[in-house]
Amino acid sequence: MVILLSRLAVTDCLKLCHSVVDGLCGREPPRRCNYSLTCSLEEWLELLNSLTVLFNVAVGKNSSDEEVLAGLSDVGSSRADVVLSVLRARQKEIRCALLDRTTSISSATLKDFDWQLKLALSSDKISSLHTPLLCLSLDVRENGALRPVTIEMNREELNTLITSLEAANKVVLQLK
Repeated sequence: MVILLSRLAVTDCLKLCHSVVDGLCGREPPRRCNYSLTCSLEEWLELLNSLTVLFNVAVGKNSSDEEVLAGLSDVGSSRADVVLSVLRARQKEIRCALLDRTTSISSATLKDFDWQLKLALSSDKISSLHTPLLCLSLDVRENGALRPVTIEMNREELNTLITSLEAANKVVLQLK
C-alpha cells in the first residue's frame, strides 16, 4: 500500500517517513492531519502499516538498497529514494527499537489509573453474597499508542498485587 506515497509531495513523504520511524522508536507517531494526503482512514492506516513493516523488515533482514527499492517499485523513484534515505539514515535507531522490543518484557508504561469498588451479585444468593471486587482501570502507553486495560480482582488478588508492587518499589529504590 506504499503506492499512496505517490499522492504526497516529496517533502511530505520525507516528513512522513521520519514520523513513522519516530513512532517505531516510541516517540510521537505521524498524524493524518499533518499531511496533505487525500485518502480514507483505512488507506492511511494501511500506508502507516506498510511503511512500518517495510522499515522493520528492511532493518531486521539487513536488506540491500536494491531489495528495498524493489519493494518500492510501485512508487515513483523520487519517493522511493526518500524512503531509502530515511531508512539508511535512521537504521541504527530502528535496530535499537527492534532490539528493545524483543529484549524487554513489556514496553508498556502506565499513563494513568482509576479504581472503583463493586459488589458482586449472584442471582440465587443476593442477600448472602457480599464479595467486594476492585475494578482497576489503567491507561497504558504501548509503542506510542494509549491502550485502556481493565482488571477486576477480589481481596486476595488485590493483596497479591500490592505485595508485588511493594517488592518492585523496593527494587527500584535500590537501583537509585
